[in-house]
Amino acid sequence: MEGNLRIEKRLGGTIAFGEEIRIELVRKSIHLLIGIVPGIAAVNLNVALGLLAAGTLTYALSESLRMSGVEVPLVSRVTALAARRRDSGKYVMGPVTLGLGAMLSLLLYPNPAASIAIYALAFGDGLSSLIGKLFGTVRLPFTGGKSLEGSLTCMLAVFVAAFAVSGEALQSLAIAVFATIVEAMPLKDLDNIALPVLTGALATLLL
Repeated sequence: MEGNLRIEKRLGGTIAFGEEIRIELVRKSIHLLIGIVPGIAAVNLNVALGLLAAGTLTYALSESLRMSGVEVPLVSRVTALAARRRDSGKYVMGPVTLGLGAMLSLLLYPNPAASIAIYALAFGDGLSSLIGKLFGTVRLPFTGGKSLEGSLTCMLAVFVAAFAVSGEALQSLAIAVFATIVEAMPLKDLDNIALPVLTGALATLLL
């Protein structure tokens, strides 16, 4: 219950800009960590899948306990620190969909598509939100408040990652533009699944 109370207390009023940035830094640090998965999968795919599954299940259990009023050391604290306003009093699904998105990428697609899909999730989605919070001024319509600056960051990050993996400039640009469109959709936590799965599908077709 203490974790819920911390979230409620902090989210009950107006969150200062600095607090929003701190929350986003915690959230996107978790996103960026997903970027190590392709390297692990290149050595041993089963180990990568096992680590993702174990992490996702551990978090899901810990979050269920937190919602029941049982504090889980570290996990509940990080969840409280990373909770957005919309997470107040709710089961925080972000880490679950993040793990599922990475696992689906590995299961559905061969390389280089699987790696590009995960990099889009880690760096495209992760950096776009952070840059959008810090520097976003031009709000895009029908995106739930996402910014042009954040979307351009997503496109650049996915292009660099796709090109680094594939060496194909035009295909990487097409993948980056497509990933940016998907990321801009107001899907909330479901973008952690939609972005890698859809990006990986296009990468499979183009590369």
